[in-house]
Amino acid sequence: QVQLVESGGGLVQAGGSLRLSCAASGRTFSSSAGWFRQVPGKEREFVAGISGTGSNTRYATSVKGRFTISRDNAKNTVYLQMNSLKPEDTAVYYCAAGSYTETAKWYDYWGQGTQVTVSS
Repeated sequence: QVQLVESGGGLVQAGGSLRLSCAASGRTFSSSAGWFRQVPGKEREFVAGISGTGSNTRYATSVKGRFTISRDNAKNTVYLQMNSLKPEDTAVYYCAAGSYTETAKWYDYWGQGTQVTVSS
């Protein structure tokens, strides 16, 4: 069993930056992982994914070039660096483990989410 806890969300102005962290506990965190986001009334949307070693990553088109996913397996933590934030990036951001595909159903574990709000 893996428990995931996100942190780092908050309120930021458009053009600003935030770094989200996803800390894993319960067992060694070496599995693939990803970040998703969701706004009320919409389906959860893939943002970025990373393989277990960190050698492979993938991004949604909407965030490519602005967001960077990374990990530190020694610290059991996955990060999402978000730069040049836009109001449309406002959402609850979720960390997930077990895959790094764009499809939510392939992930085995989910965090509770952290709110990111970007003001215009």
